Amino acid sequence: MTNAASKLIRDTARMLNVRESTVTRSGMSIVVALYIYRIIYPKVRELYKRQVAKRELEILKDEASYRKKGPTVNKDFFVQLKRLLRIIIPGLWSKSAVLLYLHTVTLIARTFLSIYVAQLEGRVVKYIVRKNVAKFAVMMTKWISIAIPATFVNSMIRFLESHLALTFRTRLIHYSYNLYFKNQCYYRVSNLDGRLENADHCLTEDITSFTSSIAHLYSHITKPLLDSLLITYSLASLARSRGGASLPGPALGTLVVLITGRILRKVSPKFGSLVAEEAHRKGYLRAIHSRIITNAEEIAFYGGHKVELAILQQAYQSLVNHMGVIFNKRLWYIMLEQFLMKYVWSGAGMVMVSIPLLTSTINESGEADGGVSERTQYFTTAKNMLISGADAVERLLTSYKEIVELAGYTARVGNMLEVFEDVQKGQYKRPSVMTNGEQQPDRECSSNLAFLNGMPVINGVVTESVDGTIIIENVPIVTPNCDVVVPSLTITVRPQMHLLITGPNGCGKSSLFRILSGLWPVYCGHLQKPVVSDMFYIPQRPYMSIGSLRDQVIYPDSLEDMKSKVISDDDLGAILDIVNLQHLVVREGGWDAVQDWKDVLSGGEKQRMGIARLFYHKPCYALLDECTSAVSIDVEGQMYQAAKDQGITLLTITHRPTLWKFHTHLLQFDGEGGWKFDKLDSDKRLGLKEEKQHLETLLSDIPNKMERLKELCSILGEDSLLVEDAAMPDLASDTALSD
Repeated sequence: MTNAASKLIRDTARMLNVRESTVTRSGMSIVVALYIYRIIYPKVRELYKRQVAKRELEILKDEASYRKKGPTVNKDFFVQLKRLLRIIIPGLWSKSAVLLYLHTVTLIARTFLSIYVAQLEGRVVKYIVRKNVAKFAVMMTKWISIAIPATFVNSMIRFLESHLALTFRTRLIHYSYNLYFKNQCYYRVSNLDGRLENADHCLTEDITSFTSSIAHLYSHITKPLLDSLLITYSLASLARSRGGASLPGPALGTLVVLITGRILRKVSPKFGSLVAEEAHRKGYLRAIHSRIITNAEEIAFYGGHKVELAILQQAYQSLVNHMGVIFNKRLWYIMLEQFLMKYVWSGAGMVMVSIPLLTSTINESGEADGGVSERTQYFTTAKNMLISGADAVERLLTSYKEIVELAGYTARVGNMLEVFEDVQKGQYKRPSVMTNGEQQPDRECSSNLAFLNGMPVINGVVTESVDGTIIIENVPIVTPNCDVVVPSLTITVRPQMHLLITGPNGCGKSSLFRILSGLWPVYCGHLQKPVVSDMFYIPQRPYMSIGSLRDQVIYPDSLEDMKSKVISDDDLGAILDIVNLQHLVVREGGWDAVQDWKDVLSGGEKQRMGIARLFYHKPCYALLDECTSAVSIDVEGQMYQAAKDQGITLLTITHRPTLWKFHTHLLQFDGEGGWKFDKLDSDKRLGLKEEKQHLETLLSDIPNKMERLKELCSILGEDSLLVEDAAMPDLASDTALSD
């Protein structure tokens, strides 16, 4: 059979007047082409048809059910990635771009060094086989010499990759921080919008993972792609130099790689969804830890450590279970991956290296060693190149898994930026209250709000007041959960109209302050108010910042801001005298003393520090929300009077009757959506309060006296009209409750 084939090749070459090697190569090419056309092409076409049908089915699916699958490598991924790349690489000559250029140069240099080292190693082996000591010594000198730049280039690749990831992270962090602190986004994203559960985790872990992944993926794709192209060309050139067939080897390698990639793509788990879910569960676990630290005192008072421990363990176990799922999926995937890329590729590589040797037409009979050293040099060089090429292709194929993981990080970072931008535009979404296009009749009937998918539409008008007057016209008070507390509120507050706000818990008192401060949107009606700097809000639990004692008084101003206002430390001392905190300067060691003020100051001292900030900023309006509940009545009165003397208009929420005398008007909520706004006669109201307490005291003792009267009548065997009147105790009880 072999002789017949050789005779056919020889006769064909003689008839066509060409070399026998040309006929051999052409014949093998025709055989390979026929094999691909008859065997491989039908299978590829069938797989392609299935893929097209699958994509058409995915397009027809509903968008909501599509998103449940999690982030994947699709159009949304490339859109988000393009946007993030514009952020981290803002220009062609930015720092990020320059580092990217340097990184690319080192990757190209490393590829050429790999090819040169493979050729050099072949020469070393060639002279070893020839027993040529002099040439061998020269080659080893070159080997050691090339090792120095090679190791430097390898180190530079890692160095530039790390710096590239850090530069990307820095730019993305700065961009995200600017969005996060713009237009009170940090408050709105956690209180008015429900799409982003753990913003802190997104701003730290997710951004770090995204930038590290994309910097690593660039080198993980660029260098292998360049290696594959250059090494394929070098192998073909090397085969031609040996006079062997150069086409079958690359064709076989390409075919094996395509089949391997197709198989791995088919069985690959959805690593993007898995990574995104892992990041989500890590963020939830971190939020639980932060919640325990924030509320440690309350948990300790209640003795709730068992409940919190159970919640923490449940969150951790959820993360462990999910990571176990990831490990199990990776086990089988990596096993298949290693089988295909290690053993199947090794066999294909040996065939590829042997084809040029087996089909070589070079006559080596004139060589001293019969051409053994030349063949050994070729085999060693080709093997090293092939190993480098296989490693490059392996990294290209495995990079798909990293691309899918990058899709998970890209989705989380991209969604975070999208949420930040939406909340700044007043576009809020809370999945817990949204519906599929259905309206909320129970909410709509109680107000003039317009609802869309269960969320109220922001149609209110907010303007700035020229003369400092606060005008509220038909403005509803709506909570972030879309509960309408007050359907419509209409009041006018002018400077020096000191307003007292009362009502039961949950009636909308603090909510009104949030609307005035711009934290909550105005869904309908008209709100006219002064600029934000003319309104200063003091909560019941004042926030103590990180910094010196001076920083606590001037917060949120900095030392430079204080100097620009021409305010000295002596002025701050005078402010502390008003709130009876002058002793803090000596006790804590001066204005520059730095302490953990949240723990150092008592509850009353922290509240008085909040009032001290009021006297420092001197706004037109002071929004006081139970801000002196831990302060003694005499000091509280001094501070309120000092605020009035300095021309500050008070809007106060309080339950202390002693503060009524500092106000001129009263806004009273009934807790059922109703309200009453009128002038406040503090003396008359205090008199009514005393009368109410007196009647409550009298009526509270009636049930005990009636019981005693019954006992006496039973002992004496007499009757009493009061005992027979069973309605009297109920009447007394109803009277006490109705007040």
